[in-house]
Amino acid sequence: MKILIADDDPQILRALRITLTARGYEVVTAHDGKAALDAATATHPDIVVLDLGMPGLTGVQVIEAIRGWSRVPILVVSGRSGSWDKVEALDAGADDYVTKPFAADELLARIRAMGRRTPSATEEPVVRFGDVVVDLSARLVTRAGVPVRLTPTEWRLLEVLVRNPGRLVTRETLLTEVWGPQYTTDTGYLRLYLSQLRKKLEAEPSAPRHLVTEAGMGYRFVAEPS
Repeated sequence: MKILIADDDPQILRALRITLTARGYEVVTAHDGKAALDAATATHPDIVVLDLGMPGLTGVQVIEAIRGWSRVPILVVSGRSGSWDKVEALDAGADDYVTKPFAADELLARIRAMGRRTPSATEEPVVRFGDVVVDLSARLVTRAGVPVRLTPTEWRLLEVLVRNPGRLVTRETLLTEVWGPQYTTDTGYLRLYLSQLRKKLEAEPSAPRHLVTEAGMGYRFVAEPS
């Protein structure tokens, strides 16, 4: 099982890496909010453990961004003990909250409990639209049975959309998830990559039925157009 740990305290990162690795977990670390979001989109961890008070993006912002495309269990480990901090984190989409300092046994127990709720890779959905099949577990796209080669950026963009079927995904959300928060005004990236995806996946790229533009707002994935 892969665990992403995000904290700006290098001693905590080191201690948790040693503790979790010794118990057989694969550990990925991030030292700030942006690195945490980048690691989450690149490595697809089974559990995310993060602090709230990180530079760049706060823990709450990271939770909200991850929840735009993933239901991965998120455990907050924070020195903030106020009820408002806990409520804010849980409302943003965190699954559990542990206050620092914490006992290693308690943290491990929380992680084991989350692990029991985490679907295995074989349970990842397979999404079908038109003659396209998107296997989210294998990270494989086929069209009419033939593999389609996507760049890493095209894959991340498609993944965010197909994990939110029927929902409007704003341009800002897509830019943050795929490129990072510093690119939220660079809508040219989206137009370029959506155009490339449509050429590869839509029957009529100039009149897309599945990767649909919502003018002035963002994009929507439609599996079965009406």
